[in-house]
Amino acid sequence: MTEQTASLIVLSAGDDVAVARQDIAAGQTVSADGVTVTAQADIPSGHKIALRGVAAGNVVRKYGQVIGVASLAIRPGDHVHVHDLEMASGACEHDSGTLYVPTSPAPEALTFDGYWRDDGRVGTRNFIGVIASVNCSATVCKAIAEAFKGNALADWPNVDGVVAITHGSGCGMGARGEGIDILKRTLRGYANHPNFAGVLMIGLGCEVNQITPLMEELSPRAPQLLASLIIQESGGTRETVRDGIALIERMLPIVNLAQRRPAPLSHLTVGLQCGGSDGYSGISANPVLGAAVDQVVRHGGTAILSETPEIYGAEHLLTARAASAQIADRLMSRIHWWEDYVRQHDGDMNNNPSPGNKVGGITTILEKSLGAVAKAGSTGLMGVYVYAESVDAQGLVFMDTPGYDPVSATGQVAGGANLICFTTGRGSTYGCKPVPSLKLATNTKLFEHMTLDMDFNAGTVVDGSESVAAAGERLFRLMIDTASGRQSCSEENGLGDNEFVPWQLGAVM
Repeated sequence: MTEQTASLIVLSAGDDVAVARQDIAAGQTVSADGVTVTAQADIPSGHKIALRGVAAGNVVRKYGQVIGVASLAIRPGDHVHVHDLEMASGACEHDSGTLYVPTSPAPEALTFDGYWRDDGRVGTRNFIGVIASVNCSATVCKAIAEAFKGNALADWPNVDGVVAITHGSGCGMGARGEGIDILKRTLRGYANHPNFAGVLMIGLGCEVNQITPLMEELSPRAPQLLASLIIQESGGTRETVRDGIALIERMLPIVNLAQRRPAPLSHLTVGLQCGGSDGYSGISANPVLGAAVDQVVRHGGTAILSETPEIYGAEHLLTARAASAQIADRLMSRIHWWEDYVRQHDGDMNNNPSPGNKVGGITTILEKSLGAVAKAGSTGLMGVYVYAESVDAQGLVFMDTPGYDPVSATGQVAGGANLICFTTGRGSTYGCKPVPSLKLATNTKLFEHMTLDMDFNAGTVVDGSESVAAAGERLFRLMIDTASGRQSCSEENGLGDNEFVPWQLGAVM
């Protein structure tokens, strides 16, 4: 942020637009970046006002970067939005690794209190998972988990819950190919997740996604903490529910023995999400999260940036920080895959921003992407992963996912994320069992309006009462506290049982 006045925020000197800190009425005079303009129309809070005239067909800059092309002649003081700004064509040049600098470790070694597992990984929660291989076993999984709601776990205070992981796939698909590979990879990632102390897999029996080979591919764990049932072999629905409840009851005393112990922050893996964005997302919550991510990385932890369609147009800012040319090339190959993918389906990469994003002041995907990349902080890009792939690098990495938040976060959790940080300017209420999800509000009005859903107010940056660095440090401490057991708002509200949404690719047959 270059300048902040009573009415406007300028992100970079020489930008063609400023962001309104509050509603600006037509005829009101405002000043920023050395110029004074009179608003030609009402400018809603979070929206853009032109500081300079831009001829039709010329580019418009915000963040010091191109966010689109003027579709009409823009006058100083004009409201700049969908009626006079459109997507710019062309691609940015990529200088792989030119800005990469190895991260210096933090002088003070910090820890969080987590659950150490036998394989050396650390969980932030202590759940038992009941995981469906196919949609046909979803009802049984939910019935088993439902038996442990309410006071059913009163005798097991160290068990965070029994959660059903169900989905709408697993059959009616090819036995080979990208679709089944993604589903299996995602289910393996959840079954192996350190936040699941015990796992029960449930299948129907005749599905494409067979239970036996899936079980054979899971990481080893104590036999009493890993079980499976097949409905057609167990005698039917009620019999499987009965047997499943009995298996979970055998796991409970063992899972309850787990105690939180200090663990280095190198065992913290944070999934970065943004949804329901507004014009402040790239000014407050996303940069604040980026500042906290830099701290996580300095302490040896990992952060997973995702939502490939929502970094589109800003990918050059990541490739410049890549630790190697191969990492940069891998990111660009995913970008090109998405360009081909939307072309095959008569789509448009500028389909996002969503209607809600546009109401909040974001006009083009370029503008959204430039703000979204701020979540990644400033450290080097250490790896690029396909959807739901197990993340084994430390530092900032990228995972290729859709922009749809539940699908994206599902991939991150499957990859090993044990904490989700989710920025929002419109008010997402996303929960994510078995992983805690922190909701970061971009503005104070939203934070106060949805106070029971928002965990953190980054609107202090817009208000001018806190710097990005100070807010980032405050968020970093909240992340440690949450990883150590502090409940997030979504956990207190009981959210997260229905947000497992694997990415579905391929034909449904």
